[in-house]
Amino acid sequence: MDIPSNIDTVILIGPKHSGKTSTGKSLAMLCGGTFIDLDECIEKRAGKSVRDLYRESPGIFRQAEAEALAALFAENAPDAARPPAKPALRIIAAGGGLVDNEAALSLLRQPAPRRALLVYLEVSAETAWARIGKKASEAGELPPFLNTGNPRETHRRLHERRASSYRKLAGLTVNAGEKAPAALAEEILRYLTRQQCAAV
Repeated sequence: MDIPSNIDTVILIGPKHSGKTSTGKSLAMLCGGTFIDLDECIEKRAGKSVRDLYRESPGIFRQAEAEALAALFAENAPDAARPPAKPALRIIAAGGGLVDNEAALSLLRQPAPRRALLVYLEVSAETAWARIGKKASEAGELPPFLNTGNPRETHRRLHERRASSYRKLAGLTVNAGEKAPAALAEEILRYLTRQQCAAV
């Protein structure tokens, strides 16, 4: 599969439980790429779960998130001592709050070699809340950022505010409300293929 030469990374963004991980894994299988879960990178670097980091302090978590993203970009930076070679596409599933992390966003705004396409998996607030509720029932607790007097209202306001930021940031927006992860991955891959054809 030919991927545009100006894209070496796809970063999936969107609210919690929008399907970033499952879609990312499907896309990696389709194009022979490498899937990376940013939360897992954070946990390996910090030696703690992302929930524990957030409970410790939202600021500490955001710093760890930005540092993990910076480390991923550094790993993919070109080496002047080696001839350029086109690496396998990397697909990164980011946390739902990435748009609230200015340090992380500043990395995404930098020019090449950080050639990333940001893909927003868009779902409605109602769909996202239903998925969060299902996972919370299984886990026995809500995510820490929803531990407020009115979790549903907190979620609605946060969802609406972040949705605007997701749209502005993304190079591609796909509707993830009803489609299966495999179908979303195929839609993203078709977009990448069209970009390659347009570049020829």
